[in-house]
Amino acid sequence: MGEQAVTGAGGTPAPERTPDATGEDAAASAGGAAPADGTAAPGGPAAPGPTSAGMTADGTPAAPADVSGAGMSADATPPAPAGAPAAPGPQERTSDITAGPGGVMTDEAGVVTGDLTLRTEYADGQVTLRVQYKDADEWYAVTGGRAPLADPAALDAVHTVAVALLNRPEG
Repeated sequence: MGEQAVTGAGGTPAPERTPDATGEDAAASAGGAAPADGTAAPGGPAAPGPTSAGMTADGTPAAPADVSGAGMSADATPPAPAGAPAAPGPQERTSDITAGPGGVMTDEAGVVTGDLTLRTEYADGQVTLRVQYKDADEWYAVTGGRAPLADPAALDAVHTVAVALLNRPEG
């Protein structure tokens, strides 16, 4: 390996210095702190805690390390905060609507008209629109009424827009 520049305060080169490959200068300036390799400092105790930061030179995975105070753990999935709600499951919103001229096109029944109930469903990152004749049992998927929805909190907005588009009681 060639020489490397060593900088001092303010990013200016330190006078006639070469890098400290052994770490002895750092250990001496830190008051006898342990070298980075995890061995004991000369005349001092062994280095405490993990020293790999999740990496090793031989390819063997290091054990997960706690990074207390930083709000995270290296090599581990953090637990959910206490009292946090569970991941949202299937959700739905319904509204009674009146289809305008031409009705609402569905995948199963073709065009449906008249007094309908619109249901906006969210499940598995998808939003789906369905309609049924008011008080009927069968639900029909609205043609083109399925799309990805990254944030389930947006379900109310999607339902509001769908009602505004499909509810045409005045024709």
